[in-house]
Amino acid sequence: MSHLLRRSYREDGKVRHQTLGNISALPPEAIEVLRAALAGKTLVVAGEGFEIVRSLPHGHVAAVWAQAKQVGLAELLGPACRERDLAMALVVARVCRPASKLATTRWWQTTTLAGDLGVAEATTDDVYAAMDWLAERQAGIEGRLARRHLVDGDLVLYDLSSSWVEGSHCALAARGYSRDGKAGRAQIEYGLMTDAAGRPIAVEVFAGNTADPTAFVSAVDTVRDRFGLSSVVMVGDRGMITSARIDAIRALGGLGWITSLRAPAIRALAEGGALQLSLFDETDLAEISDHPDYPGERLVACRNPALATQRSRKRDELLAATETLLAPIAASVAAGRLSGADKIGIRVGKVINRHKMAKHFTLEIGDTGFGYTRNDAAIAAEAALDGIYIVRTSVAADRLDAAAVVDAYKGLKVVEADFRSLKAIDLDLRPIRHWTDQRVRAHVFICMLASYLVWHLRRAWAPICFTDEQPPPRSDPVVPARRSAKATTKASRKRASDDQPAHSFATLLDELATLTRNQLRAGGTNIEIIATPTTLQHRAFELIGATIPHTLT
Repeated sequence: MSHLLRRSYREDGKVRHQTLGNISALPPEAIEVLRAALAGKTLVVAGEGFEIVRSLPHGHVAAVWAQAKQVGLAELLGPACRERDLAMALVVARVCRPASKLATTRWWQTTTLAGDLGVAEATTDDVYAAMDWLAERQAGIEGRLARRHLVDGDLVLYDLSSSWVEGSHCALAARGYSRDGKAGRAQIEYGLMTDAAGRPIAVEVFAGNTADPTAFVSAVDTVRDRFGLSSVVMVGDRGMITSARIDAIRALGGLGWITSLRAPAIRALAEGGALQLSLFDETDLAEISDHPDYPGERLVACRNPALATQRSRKRDELLAATETLLAPIAASVAAGRLSGADKIGIRVGKVINRHKMAKHFTLEIGDTGFGYTRNDAAIAAEAALDGIYIVRTSVAADRLDAAAVVDAYKGLKVVEADFRSLKAIDLDLRPIRHWTDQRVRAHVFICMLASYLVWHLRRAWAPICFTDEQPPPRSDPVVPARRSAKATTKASRKRASDDQPAHSFATLLDELATLTRNQLRAGGTNIEIIATPTTLQHRAFELIGATIPHTLT
């Protein structure tokens, strides 16, 4: 093949061509260099005049951003503006690296997130202003999520949790029942509403001493008034949907509910003969209809043998632990070191119910003696009901049969999974460091929006994580759920189906963070290129249904 060096020019109105030389004898590399130079490109000697100016982690924020784009999160938040960019950055950062707001403004500058969203120079005041903007739009955003994921007739799951507060300036902070094991610490409470699959829809923050039923009343108002849904089925635990709340729901009309009975109510049914253990001789599920104490309701009684064994073992352990606490007191009385019924009673009172076992002991306290024995009759009566629970509902049998009612109630486990993700595993909602009510609510709402993204990401990434991709359907809703054989194999081998290492959600984000965007300088020219992605990184974006974006726009 001949390579000629030619020029074109115009003469007397005509285009003419002139051959300046034949360069066919030159090495191919030299010909390419000459071709590039004639095209106006700047050439440098290999290894000289070339530097990497900066490399920023890109893959993790790009993946979360791509998922946010897939679900239309930016459009959910509102019109394009600086506050929306900051809010989006806060949500993405909460998924990738949960931290305080100050730490977040430092962290996102070490990734491509800050530069691409134009928030690199944002101060904490800018962040707080964006949180205030988001808080004002929360009701509208949740309404759009409800229209997207809920319709009349659906199950709506609701539960309440709490997180402790740092400092002493938050008006919402109060001492109440701690679900974090932080008794005595001021806290806030928040109710999370999801669809039947566990997809977060709405969250509401309450003072730390709010009772569960009070929060549930607010949830009902949200569903009816804000979301415009009049015939959904509310699912909540037995502390949430009390008899008083049930009467209030009946008065409203339209809404259904599913909850369960407390232990005293179950015992009353057993003592009254409505609940007979012979019901479970051939099945672990039986329905009780038209009970006079529960008019217009259905009661579905269940017995879980595995749960019965667990409760029996736990009770034996707690009884033994209580006896361990009582034994030193009895020894002190016997040795004469402790005397007087009042003093002995005070010592015993401090420990007898530490493990909630006082009801199972008979005590004999005198001025010079102390004895204790197990109340075998009380223990046997409680043991007879081990593993038995009763689901209570207003939903008619032609809409949900007995098995479906139990399955719907057990669906609360997905809300509990969301709480674990919010509070500890993924998003670190706690502790609460903000002072004003609005900032606290905005912080919790940002975490909920991040949870919405995590919900979608976990399902998309199930094939490369330890998540069970296809949990087997349960023919019996009472027995414990089981993992699929594929998931069991994945957990045992620690490898996915493609024989690549299986990841947790956190380690997959760490792996994606190694995909960098690099700023290079060569011959005075700056260029940006993304590092060559690994097979796993490519796969992670494919599962989201997105290509690897060069910039987050």
